[in-house]
Amino acid sequence: MPKGDGKLTHDLDPHDKGPQDACGVFGVWAPGEEVAKLTYYGLYALQHRGQEAAGMAVSDGSHVVVYKELGLVSQVFDEPTLASLRGHLAIGHARYSTTGGSTWENAQPTLRSTPTGDIVALAHNGNLVNTAELARMVAAAGIAADGIVSTSDTSLVTSLLAAHPDLSLQAAALKVLPQLRGAFSFVFMDEHTLYAARDAQGVRPLVLGRLERGWVVASETAALDIVGASMVREIEPGELIAVDEHGLRSERFAPPEPKGCTFEYVYLARPDTTIAGRSVHATRVKVGRTLAIEHPADADLVIPVPESGTPAAVGYAQESGIPYGLGLVKNSYVGRTFIQPSQSIRQLGIRLKLNPLKDVIRGKRLVVVDDSIVRGNTQRALVRMLRESGALEVHVRISSPPLKWPCFYGIDFATKAELIANGLDNDGIRASIGADSLGYVSLDGLIAATEQPKSRLCRACFDGEYPIPLPADDVIGKHVLEGIERGLDRVTPGAAVRQLAASPGGEDALRRP
Repeated sequence: MPKGDGKLTHDLDPHDKGPQDACGVFGVWAPGEEVAKLTYYGLYALQHRGQEAAGMAVSDGSHVVVYKELGLVSQVFDEPTLASLRGHLAIGHARYSTTGGSTWENAQPTLRSTPTGDIVALAHNGNLVNTAELARMVAAAGIAADGIVSTSDTSLVTSLLAAHPDLSLQAAALKVLPQLRGAFSFVFMDEHTLYAARDAQGVRPLVLGRLERGWVVASETAALDIVGASMVREIEPGELIAVDEHGLRSERFAPPEPKGCTFEYVYLARPDTTIAGRSVHATRVKVGRTLAIEHPADADLVIPVPESGTPAAVGYAQESGIPYGLGLVKNSYVGRTFIQPSQSIRQLGIRLKLNPLKDVIRGKRLVVVDDSIVRGNTQRALVRMLRESGALEVHVRISSPPLKWPCFYGIDFATKAELIANGLDNDGIRASIGADSLGYVSLDGLIAATEQPKSRLCRACFDGEYPIPLPADDVIGKHVLEGIERGLDRVTPGAAVRQLAASPGGEDALRRP
């Protein structure tokens, strides 16, 4: 099931969108195992990272088949589909779009054939910032789009990897990867070998696990747990690994300059995941304790905005001595939907995902712990709902510092102008959302809770210090490729049931008609 995000806005109001998740990637090399089912459950464990589309590529050693569709993992795949995807090697992807729109053509894995008939399939978590430059490289090289119109940076990378007929895929990767700028955690493959690579800053997580008869790569350690793989280590920043019948190989394509995403600890990652040796749940509990010290409140009850606010609320209650309680009930079955609510239903807003326990709230002074404030609309509706349910006071505590800068490394934030913390000070935000008091954890407090040195963390959304240089405004952003003519062959997307026609390499990409 999709992870509760505390933002409550994925589908209710397009103008009140919180920080959207990154993507989830998974790869497995395991002869004798049902790799399609392992990939399915790996993606299921990573569903919180992307809920727009899901897909996987599977190889039996001579053919690569890709199956992908818009929707949740459980909506895209069923037993007959998984049974048809046979092989010893697979990669998978759960998508939230950060480059290119939410269309089937942009779903992943992407697939390309090389001039020699070999196959490249790739899945990507992150966001490249030199996308326009890469698009010009693809156009200048005259690389065909294999009959599909895609506007994602992933498609560009796949095309570049497939453009070196004189090189092995591993050698091509060592040539292409140093040309990429931005955040990327890749899993990719040909007919025989599983590859994984992580950018030199290691912005997005990527871990390596061991099965009894194979290897697994995943965005989070929780996905390793779900498929029964033991954690081996993180893929290092600037590292490329390859797994095949000869074992595991590792090469460096760039010197490491670690800058892991701080927001993974706040919101993106599952609480049962470990990043850089630190439990995400323990980090969030520690943040809650820090919040209680930095922003105490005279209150009767601490309640979380489920689910991402829960560990911090537990920590706040532990440190403050104020009882912890469940004041909001989350509808666990409300995830991403393609059914747009009517105006009358939209006005219900927050209640589609959360409903108050009035007998718990009535007559109480509340501390409400949430993970972040973006535009403030969600918190405003929440505070109003709690007051209508009888709360005497509402003290809002936020387990991240104020968000003042957008992310260009794999999280789809609002624009800088839309972030409420850019236009109002703390008291102005408090008044805007209608709270009796408002407190954010300090950046130093958050960093201390991660147990990582400040120098090893990307904090750009909080302090504006972008560790990877950004291009000019007119060549960056989610839809940059949709405005660039790449000189690629065009097809009518509605007519393309198959991404690629049958070829000498035997590749094929399927979608549900």
